[in-house]
Amino acid sequence: MNRNKNAFTNGIRDGIPIALGYFAVAFSLGIVAKKAGLNPFQGFLSSLLNHASAGEYAEFTVIMANAPYIEMVFVILVTNIRYLLMSCALSQRFDPDTSNMHRLLVGFGITDEIFGISIGRSGALNPYYNYGAMAVALPGWSMGTAMGIVAGSVLPASVVSALSVALYGMFIAIIIPASRTNKVVGGVVIISFLVSFIVSKIPLFGRLSDSMKISILTVLIAGAAAALFPVKDDDDDTLTDSGLQ
Repeated sequence: MNRNKNAFTNGIRDGIPIALGYFAVAFSLGIVAKKAGLNPFQGFLSSLLNHASAGEYAEFTVIMANAPYIEMVFVILVTNIRYLLMSCALSQRFDPDTSNMHRLLVGFGITDEIFGISIGRSGALNPYYNYGAMAVALPGWSMGTAMGIVAGSVLPASVVSALSVALYGMFIAIIIPASRTNKVVGGVVIISFLVSFIVSKIPLFGRLSDSMKISILTVLIAGAAAALFPVKDDDDDTLTDSGLQ
């Protein structure tokens, strides 16, 4: 019992910096949610159930496009599928006697940052450590989105427009370091920009929403890159350092 309590306390301690960072990012995401027509409660619930900036941004884009639910499922699956791999990797760090319920709950709360602090711990992983990190990080993410929606309702239009750009800045901050470290990643990013621009100009794809175009291109380009430039075991550490995992 004391072991679980200590693990939970350590999780809260390590999760507080993550929660603060999440609040700032989710605040900008809330501005986008406001444009999609969500109220603060809906934004809070969305972030509580979907713990990814890219996934939620895709979700709000689909909502703004009035796209069908099946498209939302596909888009969010593509943008969040990496968490399935993270959950599988983290599950192997648990004691063999850890119940499936604990594994499922920990998998539900996996984010890039929570995965990072969890996988870095030595020895068998106690699920209560993840619960502690989740207990502060996920509410911070959800509250940030709700507060962003509130701010979008009261701030001047010029300020709201400026804040909405912050989310794009975050995405750029993610891809630039990885692109500079790994030439393959840099090439894939450039090709993605070019192909996206070309597809946007082809009338044949005019009936597809922007989110569906992005999702399809993501699967095709990422799949081609994985087939042509598979990651070697020797490169695992390099990829981790560059932020790709």
